[in-house]
Amino acid sequence: MSQDSFVPLAAPVGVFDSGVGGLSVLRHIRALLPHERLVYFADSGFAPYGGKPESVVVDRALSISAFLIAQGAKALVVACNTATVAAIKALRARYPLMPIVGVEPGLKPASLLSRIGKVGVLATELTLSGEKFLQLRDQINLTSKAQFILRGCPGLVEQIERGELDSEATLAMLEGYIVPLLDQDIDTLVLGCTHYPFVRATIEKVINGASRRDVVVIDTGEAVARQLLRLLEAGGLVNPGDGSGAQLEAFSSANASALSAAFLRLLGLAQEVREVRVASIAP
Repeated sequence: MSQDSFVPLAAPVGVFDSGVGGLSVLRHIRALLPHERLVYFADSGFAPYGGKPESVVVDRALSISAFLIAQGAKALVVACNTATVAAIKALRARYPLMPIVGVEPGLKPASLLSRIGKVGVLATELTLSGEKFLQLRDQINLTSKAQFILRGCPGLVEQIERGELDSEATLAMLEGYIVPLLDQDIDTLVLGCTHYPFVRATIEKVINGASRRDVVVIDTGEAVARQLLRLLEAGGLVNPGDGSGAQLEAFSSANASALSAAFLRLLGLAQEVREVRVASIAP
């Protein structure tokens, strides 16, 4: 699709993540924009992104975006914190006229909600070390007194990809990540990876087990959906719908049945998934 050509309102919105985490964003998009056609790509064959070099993540983001645009996508949602931090600048440079929405950890709302200015942030190591994330943190520090206490969570994405949302192993892992933050008296906790909302119940179990019911947990998926709506409205690209109901297509770079099972388990959707190979492209 060339960017200077007519874009049909019924063209789909492309959404991608390293795996199933982006489904937490997809559910908010489906709720807010019920008439939009959606194409979801899970790069499970290359998951997780968090432990990979930034150049690899940029290449995958560019390659998947090219695939989604070949499917007719009129807008892109990078439903992955790590990919947003690593690749959003490259994507916007390559497709300057296309609405592109990334995922940012909810540092700003957390700074406003925190009563004592101590905010814990759970995310992948690549997200926490990324230039975009650190710039956002520093900008907020200039205008607020919030202290952000960062905690990388190696292994958590893999647990969620395996469907271990409330297993003893996942609970123990989350206790190891969250209890030290609670010991530093945080009153707000940011879920800085789109996978993490799927273990929110287990996260809250850890918080409640530490007798800290005052801690506010922040998930930014709804804010992403609202930003997508704003950009589609600004470009005159909102699909008003024809009463036939929105369509959803799904692709995976790994086992299709695993993503189908995740759709059913996490969203309650019986979704057909096609397995595809997306070749890498030069940045």
